[in-house]
Amino acid sequence: MCAPSTIQTNLNRILKIIDNRKVKIVAVTKYYGVEEMTEAYSTGLRDFGESRALEAIEKINKLDDEIRQKSTYHFIGHLQTNKVKHVVGFFDYIHSVDSLRVAQEIAKCAAEKNIVQKIFIQVNNANEESKFGIVLSQLDNLIKEVSKLNSLKIEGLMNIAPNIDDEKELRRLFSQMRELNGKYGFSELSMGMSHDFKIALDEGATIIRLGRILFENS
Repeated sequence: MCAPSTIQTNLNRILKIIDNRKVKIVAVTKYYGVEEMTEAYSTGLRDFGESRALEAIEKINKLDDEIRQKSTYHFIGHLQTNKVKHVVGFFDYIHSVDSLRVAQEIAKCAAEKNIVQKIFIQVNNANEESKFGIVLSQLDNLIKEVSKLNSLKIEGLMNIAPNIDDEKELRRLFSQMRELNGKYGFSELSMGMSHDFKIALDEGATIIRLGRILFENS
């Protein structure tokens, strides 16, 4: 019998931490190639996250037909308006909508392609200047305006927490996201990455985005 691959070994460890909680793992493959995506697929993973539109599309199109057609793709990077036409319809979910301008462009492209594009609203609830995302004071208005757009469906909220070791602060930020998600009645909550997904799980994440902890030797 062959030894389990690095990805399988890491996934087994992650699944033990998840402990039957209902959560979707998005394998963040932006730093990895077709070989790693194929291996991840072989472990049962079906959701892949990318942040560079054109590079991602080129890579995904090189996958075997079965993998390409049976997988779900999440765009998790900052989305510039000039890249929207490439992302809409190719990616099943766009996690990084943080302005009305981008949402309007997505809605326009989705209407032209006769589809409904699923999106998340990215929230910068830590007020980090280096991060994208709508600030809390503008969130109500953004959701109100985006909800008026046809050809879009808001699935939930998304955040990228600070890369810190302060568990108390991370818990506060994730808890705040859970409360906001409930306030707006959204069903999905995208939060938690390799360094903080355990806390995000505790605070109600339904989607976690894992890269390094899944693909690399610990």
